[in-house]
Amino acid sequence: MNNKHKTKDDELFEVIARIKTKDAAAKFFADLCTPGEITAMSQRLTAAKLLLNGCTYEQVIAATDISSATLSRVSKCVKHGEGYRNMLAPKE
Repeated sequence: MNNKHKTKDDELFEVIARIKTKDAAAKFFADLCTPGEITAMSQRLTAAKLLLNGCTYEQVIAATDISSATLSRVSKCVKHGEGYRNMLAPKE
């Protein structure tokens, strides 16, 4: 990624980090994303939670109606990434 795009990405993440309430987040994402994009992100979040709780792919697909390709990507991120685990894993 070149520096021009990195700067734009950084700005996006900085704005998201400033969101303080669920209402503010809902309004911001309603402006930023289509309803379908919000639904897709919600499905991925739910899928990650279910995977972290030990659910099988079949259970996750039944609960979320997520595609197997998207679920595979979410699973890879749950296993090897930090984002889902940092935000969704139970605190000790």
